[in-house]
Amino acid sequence: MVPKTAITLLLTVAVISLAACAPGIYGSVRLIDQTMAPVATESPEGTVVNMINTSVSLEEASYSVTADTEGNFESDKGAITKGTYKIEGGRIGYVTETVTVEVGGGRQKVELILKKIPEGKRRSIQRSDSDKDKIINPGEVNIQPPML
Repeated sequence: MVPKTAITLLLTVAVISLAACAPGIYGSVRLIDQTMAPVATESPEGTVVNMINTSVSLEEASYSVTADTEGNFESDKGAITKGTYKIEGGRIGYVTETVTVEVGGGRQKVELILKKIPEGKRRSIQRSDSDKDKIINPGEVNIQPPML
């Protein structure tokens, strides 16, 4: 007969193991210049990372986080379900990067590298003459995090 403490220990380990396998997305954001060198004068803090589940209905599809001072980000526990995700990193003055990942039972790591847009190539939304001038990334979905 197996002692009661051994059974309790096994059940505890099983519960912890299952919790660790919950779907999630985590990773980092790096900012680079035109020569592919890191941008030392700017922090990736506040970079918006949109996580768009293309496998579910629109109401459940989007989730956003922001990167910390070191560029790291992570979805909250329970915010991500299994499915195909478009991960989009966006920051003013940088080209938006989109990566597609398949999220199963575990956590998926994503690295986003945002390339700085040269000063003369940036578009300004203010004083735009047409709606076409206001489209920042044609053909891509840009979901902003909810306002606090």
